[in-house]
Amino acid sequence: MSRRAVLWIAFAVVHVGVAVLGFLLPNQPMGDVTNVYEPWSRRALEGHGIVGITAPWVYPQLALLPMVIAQGLAWIAGYLVAWALLVTACDALAFAVLIGRATSTGRWLGGWYWLVFIAVLGPVGMYRLDGLTVALAIAGSLWLIGRPWLGSALLAAATWIKVWPAALVVAALIAVRRRLAVFASGAVVSAAIVAVVVAAGGAANLLGFVTDQTDRGLQLEAPVSTFYLWRAVAGIPGSFIYYDRDLLTFQVTGPEVDALIALMTPLLAIAVLAVAAVGGYKAWRGAAFVSLYPNLGLGLVLAFIVFNKVGSPQYVTWIIAPLVVGLVIDRRRWWKPAVLGLAIAGLTFAVYPMTYRGLLLAEAGPGALLTIRNLLLAVMLAWIVARLVRVPVRTTVRAAQL
Repeated sequence: MSRRAVLWIAFAVVHVGVAVLGFLLPNQPMGDVTNVYEPWSRRALEGHGIVGITAPWVYPQLALLPMVIAQGLAWIAGYLVAWALLVTACDALAFAVLIGRATSTGRWLGGWYWLVFIAVLGPVGMYRLDGLTVALAIAGSLWLIGRPWLGSALLAAATWIKVWPAALVVAALIAVRRRLAVFASGAVVSAAIVAVVVAAGGAANLLGFVTDQTDRGLQLEAPVSTFYLWRAVAGIPGSFIYYDRDLLTFQVTGPEVDALIALMTPLLAIAVLAVAAVGGYKAWRGAAFVSLYPNLGLGLVLAFIVFNKVGSPQYVTWIIAPLVVGLVIDRRRWWKPAVLGLAIAGLTFAVYPMTYRGLLLAEAGPGALLTIRNLLLAVMLAWIVARLVRVPVRTTVRAAQL
């Protein structure tokens, strides 16, 4: 049996297994699909308002499209199964782009790594919008050199579903030589989406996904929330975990929390700009795409995670795309960050869904698992920034062909 056939068999086993685990594991790992995706899309189809158009929304407007598509598949076995099928189909298309004929060791290894990451992270990677954007991000990143127009279009579309792929768009604009093609393609996709939203009467809510984020509190799982989490674990008066009914998330509060909330958005912007500046300097000095893009992309994505006051478990999926691209390009340099990524995914699974109820009750065990996970994210960010600083300039870098 060819290793390409083995990979596709493993793809099917992993996706079926993770999909089924969503029904078996505790703490509602599929909660977003049933509690928000299905009602939002159903109301839109029934003419009761369209989020992002007739009402403000926490997501970019294109995020509604896969939710509606899943409604069209719900006749098969319900909305949850429809969502799993949709994510699996998107993953299959990106997986085909990634492994090709599986003759390249880098692509073969990248395919296996993606499957292992999906399995280790568990259902939260499938039953969230982020699972769809990962597939687009991987395919888009792999096409940036040979097909920059198509690659940039996929990254732009992913950004209009969840904001995080904007980090990869920035990395592409810095690292790809054909920057005009990258910019123009992304601009065309964005202009088309904006035109549709405005024509539908949603101009007032066009950027609601940006403005709504600036006012929200500290989500429980975010790295910045660690101080308040442990105050809650210790039972210190004034610090506790609570449920925000507007945003449908668990958050933390405590002394000076409002000042910290106000600080986080500019701090996130500074962190992202600082990483981008290092990448820009390296590009100006002639750094090659193969050494610059994966490091810069992962650095920007990690800055989005580590300095974010929102820290949903599915955010860990964001690191998959740059890690996979890194393995495709240079597996010898990227296996260590890849292993660290799996450790982060495993700890995320241990927290959500496995011990999440204990975390909400401010128990020390789940709190320790979450703290270690967040520390590893910070370690990975520091590590990748150090690698970015050492990216060679004005030299020819040999690597596996994308």
